[in-house]
Amino acid sequence: MRTATLADAEAVARVNIESWRKAYRGKMPQTHLDALDPAERTSTWQEWLTLNAGGIFVLDDPAEGVVGYVSVGASRDPAADPATTGQVWAIYVAPGHWGRGGGRLLMATAVDRLAALGFREATLWVLDTNERARHFYEAAGWRPDGTTKPGNARGFPLPELRYRTDLPLHHCPPPA
Repeated sequence: MRTATLADAEAVARVNIESWRKAYRGKMPQTHLDALDPAERTSTWQEWLTLNAGGIFVLDDPAEGVVGYVSVGASRDPAADPATTGQVWAIYVAPGHWGRGGGRLLMATAVDRLAALGFREATLWVLDTNERARHFYEAAGWRPDGTTKPGNARGFPLPELRYRTDLPLHHCPPPA
């Protein structure tokens, strides 16, 4: 596990697209998934990695390079106190690495980083039909807090649920 660099943008975009195409098959229009553009996603990730230095972490496989990532920071929810509430903005593992513990490592890194930044609680949003992700979050101690949103930003409904967890007091430096 390490902090992502600008050089990771293409690999993170690849993991993002592979994960979306597998995890969201049947949950959003296939035409949308098929149209995901690696060059466009790489450009977006270059921007995010420039703006969010220190808040994006990647999981490396010795043979394959980047196989997962997590991004965190202050909550983006309008009603949240950004001084006390952090957010896991995204967490994805390449489908070929599902079930191998990488997601748990990424989530532990996310929680550790948010706690190191002084947040007392954290939230994340998940597609309400993504049972695999919901099970993963619940196994990690996250719970739905009853807040929902329609998620129409992509031109079709993607109802999301918000999950929440308390963060531990932090006594060591954040991961490098």
